Amino acid sequence: MTSVTTDRLPAAAGERDQRIAWLRAAATRIRRHALTMGEVQGQGYIGQALGVADVLAVFYAREGGELRLRPDDPGWEGRDRFLLSIGHYAIALYAALAEAGTIPLEEIETYGTDDSRLPMSGMASYTPGMEISGGSLGHGLGIACGMGLGLRRLGNPARVFNLLSDGELDEGSTWEAAMACAHHGLDNVTAIVDVNGLQADGPTPTVLRTEPVVDKWRAFGWNAVRVDGNDVPALLDGLDRVRDHAGGPSVLICDTRPGRGVPFLESREKAHFMPVAEHEWQVAHDALEATR
Repeated sequence: MTSVTTDRLPAAAGERDQRIAWLRAAATRIRRHALTMGEVQGQGYIGQALGVADVLAVFYAREGGELRLRPDDPGWEGRDRFLLSIGHYAIALYAALAEAGTIPLEEIETYGTDDSRLPMSGMASYTPGMEISGGSLGHGLGIACGMGLGLRRLGNPARVFNLLSDGELDEGSTWEAAMACAHHGLDNVTAIVDVNGLQADGPTPTVLRTEPVVDKWRAFGWNAVRVDGNDVPALLDGLDRVRDHAGGPSVLICDTRPGRGVPFLESREKAHFMPVAEHEWQVAHDALEATR
């Protein structure tokens, strides 16, 4: 558990119920930020951003967030590294970085515009707090493995978290990296898999079946924990099980629902790259506030 100190060090005290309340409020703000950015462009991967907001809140919330970081010094050597393999989820991570204080809140309204530090796909060279550039899937876990090895050899206690999508499990390079992490016993590496059941070409089970996903990760030598990714208490319980594991890498598998928090978007069929009409953005904002 972390508090809002400069270094995000573990809090000496703090009630679980209070932490849950903080994180739920942060998730709502992350969703609000994502809707604001989506409206700037009139399109985007808004379904994923709304769906993964609870996961990102658990890591990036100013109060109670898991990551050790300094919002005003994103290159601090002691920080935990959070890698976004899925570059098209950048809108979600920008919202989380705004929540953390790394990106000024007013900057989110520049999303995807010329000369913005917030391009529509994640670019490490542009955005403070964006550890790696994303685009083609399957690279993040390999980078996480290398970072984990390097940090261990330096004696740096920082942790490496890699957010992947369930579609990214179609990539052979992901499983090569999974083998390498287990081989080297990298207990400073945690994968987070957003299982939302959707890919660009259709539902995940019809594109390439990944289940039984927990059994597969365990067969590769990982400590695998599966939770409801839209349930903050369940996410905290899962993180406890990940944090307490030693001797090898862990994976937190998070089942999420695209469009979560905005009911009429949750039921939208074409949810991978979600069409949202101009008049619907304010309706979405109002629906989000009504579900708080």
